[in-house]
Formats: sequence, C-alpha cells, structure tokens
Amino acid sequence: MIQRIKRIFGIGKPSPKEGNTLIINVERLERRVALLENGLLEEYTVEREGDQNIVGGIFKGRVRNIEPGLKAMFVDIGLEKNAFLHFWDAIPAALDSGLEEIERGDRPKKKKQKVTSKDIPTIYPVGSEIMIQVSKGPIGTKGPRVTTNISLAGRYLVLMPYTEQFGISRKIDDPKERTRLRKIMQRLSVPDGMGIIMRTVAQGTRARHFVRDLAMLLEQWQEVELKRDSSPAPVCVFQEPGLIEKTARDFLTDEIDQVICDSPETTELVREVAGKISRRAKRRIHHLQTQGPIFESLNLQKQIDEAFSRQVWLKCGGYIVIDETEALISIDVNTGRNRGAKDVEKMILQTNIEAAEEVARQLRLRNIGGLVVVDFIDMRHRKDQQAVYKAMKDRLRKDKAKTQVLQISSIGLMEMTRQRLNESLRDTMFEPCPYCQGRGRVKTPMTMSVEIQRRLVSVINKRREQGGDIVVVVNSDVLNRFKKEDSKLLVDLERQHSGRLIFRSDPSLHRERFAIIDAKTEKTIESV
Repeated sequence: MIQRIKRIFGIGKPSPKEGNTLIINVERLERRVALLENGLLEEYTVEREGDQNIVGGIFKGRVRNIEPGLKAMFVDIGLEKNAFLHFWDAIPAALDSGLEEIERGDRPKKKKQKVTSKDIPTIYPVGSEIMIQVSKGPIGTKGPRVTTNISLAGRYLVLMPYTEQFGISRKIDDPKERTRLRKIMQRLSVPDGMGIIMRTVAQGTRARHFVRDLAMLLEQWQEVELKRDSSPAPVCVFQEPGLIEKTARDFLTDEIDQVICDSPETTELVREVAGKISRRAKRRIHHLQTQGPIFESLNLQKQIDEAFSRQVWLKCGGYIVIDETEALISIDVNTGRNRGAKDVEKMILQTNIEAAEEVARQLRLRNIGGLVVVDFIDMRHRKDQQAVYKAMKDRLRKDKAKTQVLQISSIGLMEMTRQRLNESLRDTMFEPCPYCQGRGRVKTPMTMSVEIQRRLVSVINKRREQGGDIVVVVNSDVLNRFKKEDSKLLVDLERQHSGRLIFRSDPSLHRERFAIIDAKTEKTIESV
C-alpha cells in the first residue's frame, strides 16, 4: 500500500515489477508500448514509421457495388481495397448490452422509422456518398470492415453524432456512483440528434471534466463536418491519433500506477495529455534514461520474444501450444513435466486452470482473435470443468476486446470468440517464409527423389529415338540423397536411356525445384 501511494504521488524510483506499468519506447522507425502487471507483460503494441492505422477512422466514401447475395456493399474510401459494409452495419444499432440506456427528461422518446436490411440498397444506391467508420482493419486479403454507426471517443465520453442514445457502462457497478453519473448526464448540454456514452473510466470523475470532454468532442465533430462538406468522396475526414496519444487517452487511468518512457519529448507529450486529465496523473509519468534499449534494460525483451513462440510453458510444468490458422486459433494443453503426482485429478485441474489463465493472457498479448478452440486435458468431474471455465472468464475481464466463451464440451474442448480489430502481432512482425510459402514444411529429399525419378522415366520414354545426354539440376540435399541411397536406382534408370544422366547440384535452388536439360542444345526439357 505504501509503495502504491508513493507511485501515485511520483515519489521514489519507478519500478516496473510492482503495480500496473506502461513502458513506452520511441525509436526512429518504431514506437512500442508495453503494459505490465507486477512485471508480467500483458499487452504489447507496435507502431512503425509509415504505418496507417485506419481503425476508428471516419471516411466519406462512395458505394461501388452492391451484392444482394452477400447482403453487403463495397465502398470506395480511397484505399487499395474497397471497404466491406454489411447491410446490418448500415442499420442504426441498438446500445451494446454492456451499456445501460438512460432516458433524458429533456428528450422525449421519438418514434423512429424502422429500417431493415431490405431498405439499405434503396437508401445507399450504387454511386451514392456515404459516411462510414472503420470498425475492423484490413486483415490478409480482406479489405476493412465499416459501419454507418459513427462514434468519437473522448477521455470519459463517447459522442454518437447520428443517434440520440444515452448510456452508462455497466462495468461501473456502484449504485450510488451510477446515480451520480445519471444526474450529470441529464445536465450535459448535448445537441439535438446526438447521444453520448459514459465510459468505465468516468467513475469518480467530477462534472466539470465531462463538460470539458464533451466540448472537445463537439469541436472535433465540427471539424469532421467541415471536411466532409468541403471535400469530394472518397476522403478521410477523421483519423484516430497515433499510438502514443491513443495510449495516453485510453490507458492512463487510475488503474495505471506509473508510465515509464525513454524519450524526453514523448514524456512531455504524455504529461501534456495527462495534465488535461489531472495533475495527479501527470506525476505518474517518468522519463528513464538508459544505456541501451529500454525494453532490454527492464528485461522485457525475453517476454516479447516468447510472444512469438509456438510453445508456452506454465509454472506447474505443463505447456500450451498455439497455432494460428486461416479459420481459427487452435490451442492444445499438455501436462509436460507436471507428472508423477499422487493425485492425478488434482494435477490435471491445476494444469488446466493455469492453462486457461495463460490462454487469456496470450490472446491479449498476441492480439489474436476470431474463433478460438482450446483442447484442455480431459477432466472427469463437472465441478473441475466449471473451475477452469471460471478461471478463463475471470482472466478475460482484463481484456478490452469483446469475448464470448462457451462451457467445456463433453470431449474437453472450449470454444470462444475474441474481437479482432487489427492483424495479430505475428502478422504485424512477420511475413510468410518465401521458401516454404508459409506452410512451415518442405518436401523431404526422399519425396523429391521419387518425384524426379518419376519425371525422368516420362522424359526418357518420350526421347527413346532422340537419345542424347540429359542434365538434371537439383538442390544439394537431393543430390546427396541420389549419391548415397538411390545411386543403384539411377544407374538402372540410365540403362533404359541411350545417353548419360548427368546430375548437378545448385545450393541456391529451392529443394522442391529441379530442371531437366538437354545437354547438347542446353534447352530445358522440363522444370519445376
């Protein structure tokens, strides 16, 4: 408690091993932000020079084509790929289930004209202009996903300029605090036709902070409208701030004990943003001068490297294996070194609970989502399955992305979904291997030997009358296989041909590639 009080008032040397800490690393080509909870890496975000993060961006686009079968339209927003707008995302949305709807006395409930998916092609015909917001960035070959339900996020409030809905986050569970916030919401001067949502961070905030936040959001929206009216489609009329500013806005809450940054300029920028919130928040931001990269100085690099590892070890000696595929994320739980216990059921339960907590952490850390299937070690008792399910649910509460978790099935599988807004950390940092094309596998020398011999038989049969020497160029691994294991087979093959078979190696040649060449004319007969 004493250490926490010291951190709040900015007393003493900052220690990332205690409390919740944000580490900000700024370099010429890259900016990195890490969130630590008692020294353990929970979130890791990277922004690189030239990166264009369009999630949250607002565009005035133009409808290019409508696909009735998909119940979707494609919108040109000025990017390489057209944005995908599902008909359901073009219908005015109801408030999220995580929000309590508030009715304001000065806003009698109006009867809204019901809009269905059938009306969308009429409302937005091909060639028409449309205001949309990017809800999901381009992932792989898919373009960005967009919605007409536009919102602007502030520090405490979210402004919804096209809907008169008012709500308060249900994560604020104190009844007295909710009553206080409802009264503040009733007094806020919100223009007709607009609505607001109070974010979770609004808890304990004075009324004047909401007034200031709303004024900033309305000013921001006026700039959006000005750009919208003065520029032809397609055009970006609003873009979310960069990683540092967004981190200061979204993460610098009372839950964050300290912020450590290695750049004096960035430290001042974060302090400036924090100063608009409170003087106390400003005291928690520290500049740390280090000899080398700050992540290495604070021993974080090892934890970051583990975020790209397929296998992750648990404290109990078990481990999980994470595989990202096109359709889903597959996670397998294994006992590993956690064996030999007298009470096997207790050991399995312990491994599964640790695995559930680590899975929730890894999904958040790696920023992976979509459909996730976890294969837990089989448990006999339903109460053990419930304990693992509860451990997963409790750990996922820290995740800002929306998640849905189903109970463990009779065959030990847990199915869940996690909201995916951007590409995963792996896809951001890596590209498919040009050698194996991202398969992670290449054909064995034996497989290639079989295929080449089969192709040679075909070539020899076609050239029986022509004859002549044939040169076969292969990878050096395959040639070694020819020399050692398959030499007799190749001699037999040469006897069938009225000429020599000459084998040459090319170390730079892909193992799965080869060429069959006419030695006399030097023309390629066949190549793969």
